[in-house]
Amino acid sequence: MTTHQDCLFELGTEELPPQALLTLRDALKKEVCQRLDDTQLGYQEVCAYATPRRLALLIKQLADSQPDQDIERRGPPVSAAYNSQGIPTKSAIGFAKTNGTTVDKLQTLKTDKGEWLCFRTQNKGLATSDLLPDILQQSLNNLPIPKRMRWGDTEHQFVRPAHWMVLLFGNAVMEAEILGLSADRISYGHRFHAPEPINLDSASDYVQRLENDGHVIADFEARRQSVQTQIQKKITEIGGLAHYNDALLNEITALVEWPVAVVGHFEREFLKLPAEVLITTMQTNQKYVPVQDNQGQLLANFITFMNIDSSNHDVVRQGNERVIRPRLGDAAFFWKQDTKKPLAARVNDLGQVIEHIKLGSLLDKTKRLESICEFLSRQLKVYPEFAIRAAHLSKTDLLTDMVGEFASLQGVMGRYYALHDNEQVSVANALQEQYMPRQSGGDLPQSTTGQILSLADKLDTLVGFFSIGITPSGVKDPYGLRRAALGILRILIENNLDLDLSEMVQLALQQHTHDNIAEDTEQIVVQFLLERLRGYCIDQGYLADEFEAVKTVNSTRPVDFIRRLEAVKDFRQLPESESLAAANKRIRNLLRKLDETLDDTVNTELLADSHEQSLHVAMQQARQSTSPLLKQFDYSKALQQLASLKEPVDGFFDHVMVMTDDSDLKNNRLALLQSVQQLFLQIADIGKLQGTG
Repeated sequence: MTTHQDCLFELGTEELPPQALLTLRDALKKEVCQRLDDTQLGYQEVCAYATPRRLALLIKQLADSQPDQDIERRGPPVSAAYNSQGIPTKSAIGFAKTNGTTVDKLQTLKTDKGEWLCFRTQNKGLATSDLLPDILQQSLNNLPIPKRMRWGDTEHQFVRPAHWMVLLFGNAVMEAEILGLSADRISYGHRFHAPEPINLDSASDYVQRLENDGHVIADFEARRQSVQTQIQKKITEIGGLAHYNDALLNEITALVEWPVAVVGHFEREFLKLPAEVLITTMQTNQKYVPVQDNQGQLLANFITFMNIDSSNHDVVRQGNERVIRPRLGDAAFFWKQDTKKPLAARVNDLGQVIEHIKLGSLLDKTKRLESICEFLSRQLKVYPEFAIRAAHLSKTDLLTDMVGEFASLQGVMGRYYALHDNEQVSVANALQEQYMPRQSGGDLPQSTTGQILSLADKLDTLVGFFSIGITPSGVKDPYGLRRAALGILRILIENNLDLDLSEMVQLALQQHTHDNIAEDTEQIVVQFLLERLRGYCIDQGYLADEFEAVKTVNSTRPVDFIRRLEAVKDFRQLPESESLAAANKRIRNLLRKLDETLDDTVNTELLADSHEQSLHVAMQQARQSTSPLLKQFDYSKALQQLASLKEPVDGFFDHVMVMTDDSDLKNNRLALLQSVQQLFLQIADIGKLQGTG
């Protein structure tokens, strides 16, 4: 009889990389669950735990073995298994031999279609103790670890050296050796509060024992909640608001096993620095939580966490204050030095910085951006002076000491330095906005100048790398080309900038003068952008067939594409849509059979049947009513007008023979249908809609 017990696996290591801790925890759980399912080992649920020094899984109610499996294999028909004397034939003997038995031990399977020889047996399920060690080892081997370490004189590899392993099934230790470690029931708690071994009696009391005896909060979410609660408590004491995001909260949680919050201070004179500099210094370098007042202005305070419940918090506080002071002092020095030289005086120095060996220097890029910005400004009917100036200064802050120290502040510092140099506010803001959106779903540039520069920068990057044959491959995209493409689309669509992708790509490609640019580069880049547009539209709730319906008409203006897509979505809700979609599919199939191009001129004298006459009149009326709507890009109303064609189209197909033997009559009717189809193709190919007709 199968029994079920809780099973605990814990791998103790040296300090794991904090930014990867959650990924490692979740990946380990996923890998183990997948393998448990594949081997048909039953379990209730798997709880995953992670601290800086351990990864652990508690598999609740794990079966002690696989279920037994009944095997049934059907062989040859009985009629072919024996000859007229009842002697087994070669097919019967071969079937028995294949299954490791003899003919006399085979059974008979009766079905509605006759009788067959049959081999039946039962495979005994393997014990969990025989399967689990390999499941764990394979799961660890498959974790997403870019670079593994070796330690000691062994060949074992992991993200960090491993020092102990616990593997309990209920109350008993399950024999196993993983990463050179033998399974035991001995775990270890906090490095300082509980350095002695902790003898675990059973798998189920793991979390409680670690917290009570080991001074370790094993559950990441519980530890994260403790961090957040302590932040709020300290903020209440200080008065103000905490400035942090989920990424910082997760990283702090991943650095501590027993979090204790401490409030520190720094000199108020540092508040004269740009807030982003202070925040980056505290968050990125020190993993501190900055503090703001109720108006969003930084205070000279921070909250940090120690991984120990010290009896003297003042000593810890003073230590952290001693660390942050010189870092802020360096930032103040960088600011002072950087502001001595205006951004405009740094432009020529960009010639010494190579963007890519095949694309030239950042000065070359700057000149390309100036040309693209001028083109985009004129397309948008905006005076180009500010955009060109922003392009001229766009990369200069990369040469400053501050950005050299804090790369994430590129653009941000450009804005501050431009304002310091008395540049136009719109130019200064554009220097920061050129990198927006900085991540998926991030904020978009708000100013027109910023939108133009951001488009130009992403467009030049995209076209440039495609022109030298560097394109995304699989999950690899080191130059962020997918992100650049999606950024272009979002800026155009969400800011209603009605620009043509083909024209933009063509202009950007003309700025590159290097050799060996493939002739089809423009087409490839536009197609790449349309592929990203497809993903964007699906994320917005449009259906794949709706996208394909619009894509067929080759609209390369994203704003226009979305208008058409919305019209198709609305059209789909009309009662006439199903019949008209089916009719358009039928028309497409009929026209596809033609060997030569059809003259779409309809000869009214050949319209003999009343139904084709009615369709011709309705088609002309629809063309007249939709023409002004199409000029206004009101595709939804245009399709609503075309919905009136349902009755005459249905009547035509119900009563008119298209493929008649009279070639003149046939071609005239096909021309009429093609004219009807062309009315719809001015908007989309609704014949692409699925689930209709």
